[in-house]
Amino acid sequence: MLESAVPFFIGLRLLDIIDIILVALLLYELYNLVKGTAAINILLGIIAIFLAWRLVRILEMELLSEILGAFISVGFIALIVVFQPEIRKFLLMVGTPSFIRRKHNRFLFWKIKYPDEEVLSIDPIIQACHKMANTKTGALIVIAKVNELTEVIESGEIINARISEQLIENIFYKNSPLHDGAMIIMNNKILAASCILPVSKNDTLPSQVGLRHRAAVGITERSDAIALVVSEQTGHISWCKGGNLNINIQPSRLKTLLEEEFNLTVTG
Repeated sequence: MLESAVPFFIGLRLLDIIDIILVALLLYELYNLVKGTAAINILLGIIAIFLAWRLVRILEMELLSEILGAFISVGFIALIVVFQPEIRKFLLMVGTPSFIRRKHNRFLFWKIKYPDEEVLSIDPIIQACHKMANTKTGALIVIAKVNELTEVIESGEIINARISEQLIENIFYKNSPLHDGAMIIMNNKILAASCILPVSKNDTLPSQVGLRHRAAVGITERSDAIALVVSEQTGHISWCKGGNLNINIQPSRLKTLLEEEFNLTVTG
């Protein structure tokens, strides 16, 4: 076995190592570009199909290999169509003169960003939802996790403020210019308000749910975010995760769900 492995290491040139590093950097930057959008799921699906195609070729499964090969052969055109916004954004970024100045340190050392580990302050969120439920003030709050929801955040007004019970209530006050749309919370901050969410087309949803609830289901179908809805008709608080909607959640139950979801061992 050692003798069979020797030619592999002897045949590995310096240019091969550079090639591998450059491909890894390219994939990392591509991931950062599509992270937080629906395109990340499409990209992972394409990678899965490509790996499956390579596997069936190695196993000499001719029929399946032909089918997957036909899909891969038109994959380049499909990539251009599906990722048109991301490709345009990438080309604009590369064509900007300041791009190399901003990224030069990554060519010297590959820096990896780690997610913010700050603990989510859930008490202001729960108290605000409880008060808005009592006054039947409609609200839609999205708490992002891994997916950064970049496109959604850019559709609203950037706030980037500390989570506050009073601020949440003021934003969703019926005469506030930001009360329509969704509030996005991420990294323990209120990042944006009045954001536009994709509306779910799920036909199994109860007929009485309104646009806020359908938007909550829509964003959780496309990301790992959690959505909270306060109904202005009934005052009920709803919890939405993974496209599943739970209506009329009590504040005590909401607290338990948030603690379990974000692995909180202490309150707030």
